[in-house]
Amino acid sequence: DEVLMHNVNVVVVDDNSPDGTWRLVQDIASRDRRVNLLLRKKDKGRGRAGRDGFKYCLNKGADIVIEMDGDFSHHPKYIPLMLKEIKNADVVLGSRVVAGGVDARPSIARRIITKGANAYLRLLLGLRVGDCNSGYRCFRREVLEEIGVNNIESVGPSIVQEVLFKASLKGFKISEVPIVFKDRELGSSKLGAKHLASGYFMALKFAAMHKLGRLK
Repeated sequence: DEVLMHNVNVVVVDDNSPDGTWRLVQDIASRDRRVNLLLRKKDKGRGRAGRDGFKYCLNKGADIVIEMDGDFSHHPKYIPLMLKEIKNADVVLGSRVVAGGVDARPSIARRIITKGANAYLRLLLGLRVGDCNSGYRCFRREVLEEIGVNNIESVGPSIVQEVLFKASLKGFKISEVPIVFKDRELGSSKLGAKHLASGYFMALKFAAMHKLGRLK
């Protein structure tokens, strides 16, 4: 409902979640044509879900695509700000580190890890942004078409860094707007040490593939 307050169409990508989220979305979609459900039962993973979500939006003719988590860690109230900023940019990040941005998670360890990861990614991938790990992003259609969403390598959360890196390599203008990032309101995060280690490895892989001319 918070998202639908804005003049947007909504696509919910659900990997057949055990909590039955897709049933709720399906019910809303039956009453509101702006809501679309993309239910995925195979080839699961954050990266695959993101890829298929991008493809779905492009196939529907979207000119602007906003990617966000559906657990209110990314609050919909920032949508107007991102849509305003995208008029002068190709990619807009909801950032915790620019002036006015806040990482409001209570875990000090998670905040420290995020800062370290940002420094690592800026150094390794040459990214000139503050929040390399933000999953709250706004894209012009041309960006997703140019990077080729069918070529996305990531199965897991490293899709965030992969898409950002590819957009940067293509010379697209990347801007940031401040957000307050909070812990999810329901459930618990699935991003543990395994996903963190995988993310560091995938960043190395992307850098190596680029140097070898193999990054599509």
